[in-house]
Amino acid sequence: MTNDNFQELVIEESFNSYRECIQGIANEPICVRHTVLKAWEVVSALDGSFDPGDVTLDEIVRRLVLNRPRIVVIAGSIDHPAHLRDELHISLAVLRIWQNGGVPFMFGIPVICDGTAQNNIGQSYSLVSRNNTASAVNINFEGHSYHAAYVLSSCDKFPSGVLCGLAAADLARSHRDRGQAPVWAMFIPEHVLRGGVIPEKTRARLNQVMEKARAQGHADLAEDIAENMRYILQCSSDEAFLGQLSRAVRLDLISPSESRTILDELAAATCDSKGGVCAFNGTGNSSRTLVSALGLTPPSAELLMDAPSPVVVAECVDALYRSLNHPEFGVSNILQRNFANAVRIHNATGSSTNILLHLPAIMRYAGFDVTIEDYERVRKATPVPEIFAHSLTEGRDTFVLAEQFARGQNRGMDSLYRILADQGVAMDLDAPTMTGKTWGERIADLRQPVAAELGEKSVIRTVPVREVSGVEVLRGNFMSTAVVKLAGMSNRQLTHFDDHLFIVRYYENERACLEEMASVDLFENLEQVVKNLPGQVADKLLSYNSRGEVSSFDHDRFQELLKKGFLSFAFVLAGQGPKAFGMPEMFAPSQSLRHHQLLEASSLLITDGRYSGVTKGACIGHVTPESYEGGGIGQLADGDLLWLRIKAQCLDVVDPASLEAGTATPLTELPARPQLVTQRQEQMHDRIWQIAASNLMTDVAGAEKGCVPPAVDQRALKRLE
Repeated sequence: MTNDNFQELVIEESFNSYRECIQGIANEPICVRHTVLKAWEVVSALDGSFDPGDVTLDEIVRRLVLNRPRIVVIAGSIDHPAHLRDELHISLAVLRIWQNGGVPFMFGIPVICDGTAQNNIGQSYSLVSRNNTASAVNINFEGHSYHAAYVLSSCDKFPSGVLCGLAAADLARSHRDRGQAPVWAMFIPEHVLRGGVIPEKTRARLNQVMEKARAQGHADLAEDIAENMRYILQCSSDEAFLGQLSRAVRLDLISPSESRTILDELAAATCDSKGGVCAFNGTGNSSRTLVSALGLTPPSAELLMDAPSPVVVAECVDALYRSLNHPEFGVSNILQRNFANAVRIHNATGSSTNILLHLPAIMRYAGFDVTIEDYERVRKATPVPEIFAHSLTEGRDTFVLAEQFARGQNRGMDSLYRILADQGVAMDLDAPTMTGKTWGERIADLRQPVAAELGEKSVIRTVPVREVSGVEVLRGNFMSTAVVKLAGMSNRQLTHFDDHLFIVRYYENERACLEEMASVDLFENLEQVVKNLPGQVADKLLSYNSRGEVSSFDHDRFQELLKKGFLSFAFVLAGQGPKAFGMPEMFAPSQSLRHHQLLEASSLLITDGRYSGVTKGACIGHVTPESYEGGGIGQLADGDLLWLRIKAQCLDVVDPASLEAGTATPLTELPARPQLVTQRQEQMHDRIWQIAASNLMTDVAGAEKGCVPPAVDQRALKRLE
């Protein structure tokens, strides 16, 4: 397994901390020796042919003083499902680094599981974990003077956090007085988690709930449960079942203990014992797509289904070695050259809205003044079609994508680049990748991006699924920007909700919204909001939304009007922004909306928080400025009217008087409501005490800049050239 091509490689830089400062070579050799011998112990248990050779303290000191490549393997913690198979992978990478003449190190970082943190205080720690991960990675990387990183990249905020930390180190090392080489990095996405299957006994229990619901006049609930049972079993579908069973309990269809039994059985059957990144196209797999689109991942490691083989690990480590001493493969240059490519891939694959926070953040940590407006500029300059037919109900999840990749029926990221280039999208094919090749060189031999025999079973499509794709940036009279995931909306929603009016139902936190969505009084409460509208506003709204089909509000047709989407509500969840509450994901309310047929047909969610990557439906997030900072979303109240124009990229508060007069006109000035705003500010200030002071995000740039710390923001504005 040795590779003589790298045995004498020395990093070219004028300053070597292990030569100039004695304490490093006094402290670290014992750590290196332990790391290599531990790796040998793990690997030799499976394959006795591995031989690390001369692992002495003298040899380690020699390598350090000579400035041989110091490469750190960065992994996560095993309380996250994605990292359960890391031990063998870490060991193989450590041994290959050593056998290539380098000096291997290893450290791990805590990784919060967004699924575990959903709908509880843990979500207030999720986004800040990215900044904290960046800081921790940077501290270790700089403190121990590593040259390069081999990253076992998992999900949630870990990949972007690690990349931010490495980018910050690269920027700092570019200072003329440092005398150090740039930072190089290779990202190996963790394997994909196979989706679960609902156990037969649990399926029978759910069928009984549906039968009772139909018998007692709640066919909508029965249909909602039936629809959710079509999905592969994942923690995301479990969340939908939780909302539906809560409704069933409140309707006296089942007891709380019966609900608990079903939920427990679902939970036990959800995750495959191998672990991995969940099979839905959430932030985990969107991050896989992101690091691959940025050129940081070798093709052989892009879509693993288990821990990588020794051959794959050797290929990846060797690819990293080939980048060393080549500044064009430094982290910052890779990011700068591939930013626009990553935006286009993100749109074409319908990936998570969280990337609109992470990609600007990564670029700002690297010292580039990139905001959501740069994302928008790229998106508008070269619109891309949707070429990802990902589905959790039709056998096209990410595990299936990985199976197709393993059979050679697609080439993952190479296929996506090839298809978009063939569609006339202005992909930068001269941009470098960590394979040592440009994208153009990588796809030069790719004549058939997807195997023809796959047909409708293919996740990646050579013929666009539809022309509408990605995430759109909205503007309005109560905000600077917000984002909506067009890729998560059905064709019917895209058409129906364009040029559409919504009645605000305001909530000061996620739990209040969930409570009402599961309540038997939901429709009575919503109807009361309609009744409180002044004058003929309700009638005019119905006429506008129905294009004249309905001219007046009728109490007896309330649910019918919802189902047709003529009577629509905007469920506003304010006080969820980064400074107010850590910008948690509003996934649970979005699942309750998505899997409630009457609400899905008629209504949308709006928040200054964010959404899970797996969120689908009409969900608008990242509203900036946030309520905590006096943003207009915090001035909205029950009965306000919102006007969504998707094609025009606008979301405005409407003047009710103008609507009564026959036209929809945005207000020129929002209602002040000083007492209400003051009361809400006081409640937000009190609520923030639930979060530990060490993890507050009260001093970060807004969502448009990725919620980065002030110093990171300032360096992006004043990058040293």
